[in-house]
Amino acid sequence: MFLEQFKPFVGQYFEGEIIQGAKDGDGFTGKRLLMQVKSYNDREVKIPFYVGDDKSRTWILTYSNNVIGLKHDHRHQDGSADEFTFYGGTATNEGSNSIQVFPADNETCQMIDYACQNVWWITMDGTTYTYNLRRIGSDRVFSVKFDLSKPVHSDFQPW
Repeated sequence: MFLEQFKPFVGQYFEGEIIQGAKDGDGFTGKRLLMQVKSYNDREVKIPFYVGDDKSRTWILTYSNNVIGLKHDHRHQDGSADEFTFYGGTATNEGSNSIQVFPADNETCQMIDYACQNVWWITMDGTTYTYNLRRIGSDRVFSVKFDLSKPVHSDFQPW
């Protein structure tokens, strides 16, 4: 199962690089990008995504009814919930062990109207993890890739 691939990486941090969608002023360019596999069980994986000193983002993958969901937990610097948090999508099928695709769900469409056209996908092959976003009908695309063969030291923790 897709989520099981995260189990060997619990507690580890990995550096990433933007491979598509980088542009000046985007808040990501020129900053250290880290992911941490914070927790794993057979129903949920939490992956904080640190951008420089910003610890406000956590990707949450959940497994229920034979499909995987992706949510984005966004926090303010004091740890309180951002206005837009827990948006994301749900896979429309079981996907595969190497890729899961998440079209925006109804909750996301109601929360952030322009995100209703979002499709996220995550690839995981045991050596590389990618997080990707495409906004259908626009030129909005974002991809970040992490090398899982080279853990790095960090003591960052999400808010």
